[in-house]
Amino acid sequence: MAQGHAGAPVRLQSGDEWVYAFRSQEDAATPPDEAVCAAAPFTPTVKLGAGLYVPAGDGGYERVGSATACFRLTDRAFTPGTQVPFYARFLLPVGAFTAQGECVLVSNDQPQAGVVLAGGALKLVEVPPGFVGGVMTNLSAFNPLKLPGFATGSYYTLYTFRKEGTGTSAP
Repeated sequence: MAQGHAGAPVRLQSGDEWVYAFRSQEDAATPPDEAVCAAAPFTPTVKLGAGLYVPAGDGGYERVGSATACFRLTDRAFTPGTQVPFYARFLLPVGAFTAQGECVLVSNDQPQAGVVLAGGALKLVEVPPGFVGGVMTNLSAFNPLKLPGFATGSYYTLYTFRKEGTGTSAP
């Protein structure tokens, strides 16, 4: 099993299976790409732009890409159990991955009222050349009230496959 190098999303590779892990954080300097949200199979009510980060050797994080997330949120009480349609594009050093699926709201009061925790499973619907499909999961915190001390962001695991015959070197 090979592991990724500095400056790239954490990558584990075994045969044709490739796994990337990274963090997203909403970033005002990275506005959402309106074209991404226009391509969503639903009308988004929330559009977020984010930076993508991986752990750095100094204990901090290093930016490795950007993302646009679009979702349709109609329950402003953020009721746990609510399923939210989700569509996003992730621009990583290996290319652009687009995913769609649903996230489920898990909590609207931990670690304090107004912070929304969610998790989702997404199907990869577009992948860069050399890849073939896959899935993505996320654990997310959403801070719609902009409460101090809490960021809007997620931890993602992207599980994808390289096309047979493309080799196992880093794409």
